[in-house]
Amino acid sequence: MVRITQAFPRHNRLLNRADFQRVFQAPLKSSDALFTVLARPSAAGHARLGLAIARKQLRSAVDRNRIKRLSREYFRQHTIAALDYVIMARKAAGARTNTQVHSSLARHFQRLAIHTSHLA
Repeated sequence: MVRITQAFPRHNRLLNRADFQRVFQAPLKSSDALFTVLARPSAAGHARLGLAIARKQLRSAVDRNRIKRLSREYFRQHTIAALDYVIMARKAAGARTNTQVHSSLARHFQRLAIHTSHLA
């Protein structure tokens, strides 16, 4: 039996406080009604993702876990610029459909990629 894994490998994640602090110090920023996404050129040379989904914003664990799952899924399935990203959800994200969440994330990643290409 072949096992298909949907794991999110460690090399694609922001793992510790220092990684997150580096992004928070001088970020590129993209915001809308659902998310704020911060980014900074990656020290690792490839895209990495960090999630900061606050209970204050999404009270239900089900909503928090769904947003995290959708964010990781989008990140895994698309070609993303070599940046370190931190995704922060807003209250409205919990009430939106999966398609709306994916569309919002697509806009953020696209904006940030374009912004970084102008800096280079």
